[in-house]
Amino acid sequence: MTVLAIFGPTGVGKTGVAVELARLLSWRGEEPVAINCDALQIYEGLDVLTGTATAAEQAVLPHELLGIVPITSDFSIRDYMPLAHRAIDAALAEGKTPIVVGGTGLYLRAALADLSLRKVPAFDEASELWSGETRHPTRLFGLDMDRAKLYERIDARVDWIVANGGEEEARRADALGPGRTARKALGLNEILAGDLETMKRRSRNYARRQLTWMRKIPNLTTIDRTTMTDAEVASVVRCGLQDGFRPNG
Repeated sequence: MTVLAIFGPTGVGKTGVAVELARLLSWRGEEPVAINCDALQIYEGLDVLTGTATAAEQAVLPHELLGIVPITSDFSIRDYMPLAHRAIDAALAEGKTPIVVGGTGLYLRAALADLSLRKVPAFDEASELWSGETRHPTRLFGLDMDRAKLYERIDARVDWIVANGGEEEARRADALGPGRTARKALGLNEILAGDLETMKRRSRNYARRQLTWMRKIPNLTTIDRTTMTDAEVASVVRCGLQDGFRPNG
């Protein structure tokens, strides 16, 4: 069986596409399960800030490795990799279709491959980070979008976070005393300071870094989803799985 992976910058709509893809796969008799590869969705209590899949979305596409670490604890790629491998292997053993979803590039690679995690330059072309080797046959899809549209979505997402309990969530997290890595959650400090413009700017900068990562990933099928709905993107992915079609890639 094949492992699927959906990567892309913050705000591009990875979760929505994965959920729509799950509907299509379920209709043809498959049982999809998402494996989270977002470094901050690992933490419990940051659902709004990190854009964690909602209960309704998880009813369609069950998710593994969401909210499994107390916010007071530190957690690293070395902790994540064996958990992701076990989750993917278990899904395959049960005849399910794993869909690795998230925007943390190193977590994506760690989920799909056996990494030594030695110190390497971030964009060393000879690094195992950019190797095409994976533990299982894998199809990778990267979501891209017109930059102006993406930045509009990011700004709107920040406004949505604030309007849907983000400030209360940030204050609860702060009161617990987040660990060093959880404290890095994008927007946590900015919301506490009431500085939404900085939060938006940092989110746009983060998206640019994610896109740089995405351009380095071997064997990636890139989909420009600027004018496409989640369902339309999912349909393109399904066609790619069936026919080997590689749009924009």
